[in-house]
Amino acid sequence: MSLKLFWFLPTHGDSRYLGSTEGARPVDLAYLQQIAGAADALGYEGVLIPTGRSCEDPWVVASSLIGATRRLKFLVAVRPGLHQPSLAARMAATFDRLSGGRLLINLVTGGDRAELEADGVFLPHAERYAQSAEFIRVWREIVARSHGGEAFDFDGRHVQVKGARLVFPPLQRPHPPVWFGGSSEAAHELAAAQVERYLTWGEPPAEVGRKLADVRARAERLGRQVEFGIRLHVIVRETEDEAWRAADALISRVDDATIAKAQEALARMDSEGQRRMAALHGRGTSRSREALEISPNLWAGVGLVRSGAGTALVGNPQQVAARIREYADLGIDAFIFSGYPHLEEAYRFAELVFPLLPRDLQARLSGEGARTGGPLGEVVANVDAPSRLRAQG
Repeated sequence: MSLKLFWFLPTHGDSRYLGSTEGARPVDLAYLQQIAGAADALGYEGVLIPTGRSCEDPWVVASSLIGATRRLKFLVAVRPGLHQPSLAARMAATFDRLSGGRLLINLVTGGDRAELEADGVFLPHAERYAQSAEFIRVWREIVARSHGGEAFDFDGRHVQVKGARLVFPPLQRPHPPVWFGGSSEAAHELAAAQVERYLTWGEPPAEVGRKLADVRARAERLGRQVEFGIRLHVIVRETEDEAWRAADALISRVDDATIAKAQEALARMDSEGQRRMAALHGRGTSRSREALEISPNLWAGVGLVRSGAGTALVGNPQQVAARIREYADLGIDAFIFSGYPHLEEAYRFAELVFPLLPRDLQARLSGEGARTGGPLGEVVANVDAPSRLRAQG
């Protein structure tokens, strides 16, 4: 299996230490361009841009980075209840054309009820998924029919359109691929029926395997096939000891009171996925490796203070690659990684782990240098390139 490796744009902030202003850095356009440019040059398939009130707007951010990248794809959110499907279809078609077909759609139902109510969405959990199912059905039809100039009518419980159509279709046919994540039964049913790729957060492989098997079986009953992806943090170093020291350092500046406050806020969410993330560390404040290593090289420390994806792969390059292959054996071929700080860790992960994995790769740092004639490694003693010395040896 050839793997698609994605990185993450930290539009909600970046730091060397979670839960602390120490080592924090402002996220501005220049910094986001640095991260996106690095991901593009290193050969990542694309970047995930998060969504929510704690983040900069993902569509504005993605649009600002089209000209700063060449091949990088952008996984950008549509939000039922916040967006209308016709407007979201025009946004997607425009972005897809202007980027040269580099758009991926992330369907986000949302699991923070307080945030949703602040944005004007007051539906309970089950109804939000019903709304999402109607929304993405209408979105898909509008975009797909745009290639033939057709209009679309729909009269649902949550979504109604009459004569909806796009004048200018996207480049991708029938529409940019739709990705979606959720752990409830309603989420699995939606994924099986309507999306191209189902995303899971980084639970232990056995738990992930059960989720994927359920989505796969539901899709097969509908005569469909769904691809799979996973969202994880990563802490990789040249040795295992260095990696675990880095994991300890990442949460070394956060105190028990901050963790308790964060867990209290996360517990108020009605997201099944968030509940499963919290259960991995028992909603406690322990920061020991014994309490937080929930599966070999899978660490739940990030979830002590962060919502959403709360686990990281921790280890040396061989260990991290082995864990990635373990998930790949379950049928996952798309991996969305992140690390703190995101610029440096994008390089570290690419340099240490990329060579150990099978990938569809348009360009890699070394490949770029080889094609352009640029240096690969510092010239030794101002005389020879490292590659020439190795060849002579």
